[in-house]
Formats: sequence, C-alpha cells, structure tokens
Amino acid sequence: MKITIQTVGVTPHEPLKDRIEKKLSKLETFYDKIVEVAVYLKVENTSDKNNKTIELVVKIPGNDIVVKKTGASFEESLDESVDTAKKLLIKKKELA
Repeated sequence: MKITIQTVGVTPHEPLKDRIEKKLSKLETFYDKIVEVAVYLKVENTSDKNNKTIELVVKIPGNDIVVKKTGASFEESLDESVDTAKKLLIKKKELA
C-alpha cells in the first residue's frame, strides 16, 4: 500500500508523518485490497481553534473511500478519520 501526503499551507513535522504512516498501515489489517491512501493536510482560515483538517482518500478497487475530519490538532483529526475509515473498510469487506 502506497501512502502519499500532501499539504496546503502547512509543513508537517517528522513525528506527524511517522504517526500518519503508522496509523494508516494498520488499515490493511481490515481490508487487504487497499492500493493507496492519499492524505491531505490543511489549516482552514478561521479564527476557530478547530481548524486542522485531514482528508483521507483510500483507493480500493471499485469505489474510493473519502473521509474528512477537522479538529484542534492534526493528531486528533487523524485519529478520528482513521477510525471512520476503519469502520467503512470493515463494512465494505462484509459486503464483498
């Protein structure tokens, strides 16, 4: 599984990149046909504290799974989006 990280207006530090790769590699245990996961990190232009957005595009044969979460930190957004992607992958596997 290939992982690509793209950023808009932010430079991710190394521990964040490592955390993203570690979390996403676990998704393969729930669905083994994942081709690629594209990760988009973005800081929204709002005065709100919850302005760190992570969008995951999980590319699998058939339909891609897209999850977008916004939180106070990228770590929080990452955890929420990976949990949601995990549930969707389990559901997809059950239907297959």
